[in-house]
Amino acid sequence: MNTVLIIDDSDINLTLIKALVLKLGECQPVLHEDPLKALEWCRENVPDLVIVDYMMPGMDGLRFISAFRALHGRNEIPVLMITASDQKDVRYEALLGGANDFLTKPVDRVEFSARVRNMLMLRQGQKFLADRARHLEDLVDERTSEIRDRERELIFRISRAAEFRDPETGAHIQRMAHYSQIIARGLDLEASKLKLILEAAPMHDVGKIGIPDYILLKPGKLTFEEFEVMKGHARLGHELLKDSRSEIMQAGAEVAISHHEKYDGSGYPHGLKGQAIPLFGRIVAVADVFDALTSERPYKKAWPLEDAVRFLEEGRGKHFDPLCVEAFLAGWDAVLDIRRRFQDEEVPMI
Repeated sequence: MNTVLIIDDSDINLTLIKALVLKLGECQPVLHEDPLKALEWCRENVPDLVIVDYMMPGMDGLRFISAFRALHGRNEIPVLMITASDQKDVRYEALLGGANDFLTKPVDRVEFSARVRNMLMLRQGQKFLADRARHLEDLVDERTSEIRDRERELIFRISRAAEFRDPETGAHIQRMAHYSQIIARGLDLEASKLKLILEAAPMHDVGKIGIPDYILLKPGKLTFEEFEVMKGHARLGHELLKDSRSEIMQAGAEVAISHHEKYDGSGYPHGLKGQAIPLFGRIVAVADVFDALTSERPYKKAWPLEDAVRFLEEGRGKHFDPLCVEAFLAGWDAVLDIRRRFQDEEVPMI
């Protein structure tokens, strides 16, 4: 069913044009005497064809067409203007202003039917192409989603490969990634960034793949020299991921190189300070440290939650970005839910 908007300040003309439109079949006329009210209707509705008279009080046909074309998504809708036979200048101006075709008064019924059918066929072609474009877009989105799912699985397994050589667990990856997303949400990051940090955060320690076992698995405190080697995992992770064309991998590279930086500049590997530290790195620093403190490992007991929270609060402006700590604590109920969902004995996918 085609919606045909008819705008004319004359009741007789409205009745005549309505009757002609109904004779075409498969058409639903919408009548307006006032072009301003018709324009308001167009803000909420999308006609398939507009038939508008030129001479109207308040707003003539030229001004209506201009205002109509300015509405979002109305650029390609056919517009038919009705003018007097001697108004060539008006017709030229209307063509430049967005009218597609004209009829002269008095309206010839045969000409009217032919022109309106042609314009409705044009509109149907537009709608078909738009539907086709949306269908193709949906197919692309579906295929892209499949590729992204495989990419996410690969990233998870790469991250797990690093964790297998470390006393950490797969659940640690999940918890700290979701904690990172809580912080990002508290910072009012856009939806695409929330998704990106959830997918990139698990790669924070992927560089540990290149750290020797005698250092990575050492139960006691590392020597100065050993700790210097351990710190190299940030650079190794960055080198492993940075040249990928994947947005997720690139974000993972940023996280890997920056999540051990400290807000006061005392971190590594570059000693960055404050806002110079990439935002994702500042976010993951809070999430990673909190989960490390509150998780039990063969070499340590888990900290009580209140002690870990106190550590974060005391580290505001020194170890941690104060805004990231604030966002994390503001999402405390979600933090507790994540702790319940991802236990160390379980390794669910993100």
